[in-house]
Amino acid sequence: RTSLAQDEQGASRFCVTLKNLAAMDAKEAQKQIEQMKDFILAEAKDKANDIQKKGEEEFSIEVYRLITEQKEKVRQTYEKKTKQIETQYAIARSMAINKQRLEKIKARQEVMHKVSNDAQVDIVKELAKSDTSKKFITQLLLQGMLMLLENEVVVRCRQSDKGLVEGCLKDASDQYAALIKKETGATKACTLTIDSSFLPPAPVAGKDGPSCLGGVMLLCQGGKISVDNTIDMRLNLVMEQAKPAIRAKLFPDAAIPRRAREAPGVHATRLDA
Repeated sequence: RTSLAQDEQGASRFCVTLKNLAAMDAKEAQKQIEQMKDFILAEAKDKANDIQKKGEEEFSIEVYRLITEQKEKVRQTYEKKTKQIETQYAIARSMAINKQRLEKIKARQEVMHKVSNDAQVDIVKELAKSDTSKKFITQLLLQGMLMLLENEVVVRCRQSDKGLVEGCLKDASDQYAALIKKETGATKACTLTIDSSFLPPAPVAGKDGPSCLGGVMLLCQGGKISVDNTIDMRLNLVMEQAKPAIRAKLFPDAAIPRRAREAPGVHATRLDA
């Protein structure tokens, strides 16, 4: 019995020892599991932080790209609108300048036309004097004959001036022959005859149509050669030749170059002059 009891006690102690050993293995295993969990969690956290950091970086890059693109679009749109506005302004400015120039040209032409009309009125008044008109017509005939140098010349005039012109034919022919004799020593005569056709009548206010202020037209060679010595033609010629001088008197600023007008002191210089 004593031996059996000792065996039972030894077996019991062995079981306790095995249980203690099993308990120690479970704690160690749990410890290792906890360590693995901590490691895995740490790795996961590190990975998550890396992913978040990378995502934030990519987000920042994408935001910067979008902002840059939008800025470039806005800049291009602004430049386009700016160019459009500048073009519209340049067109409007050019049109305004051209309009102003056209109005100025029109006004100057109207003034020049008035000068021509005033000259016509003065000429008609002056030629209303018989002595003046006869001398004037004679000089027109003489000048025309010297230009043609023909033996026979037909003279065309207004029907109302027929009597006046007929009274000047002989005097004009005599002066022509004397002048040719004096200048060349040759004897040359010219026979003048009145044409059956007449120049248009004098202008009438408010009435349109061909008109003539007076003067003569000389023809020869069957009308193939002619010299227009009418008052209208001579007045137009004089107006054309004297136009620069007339403009300089009527529009002194137009005679000054633009750069000179823009320079300081130019107006003062002209006033002093």
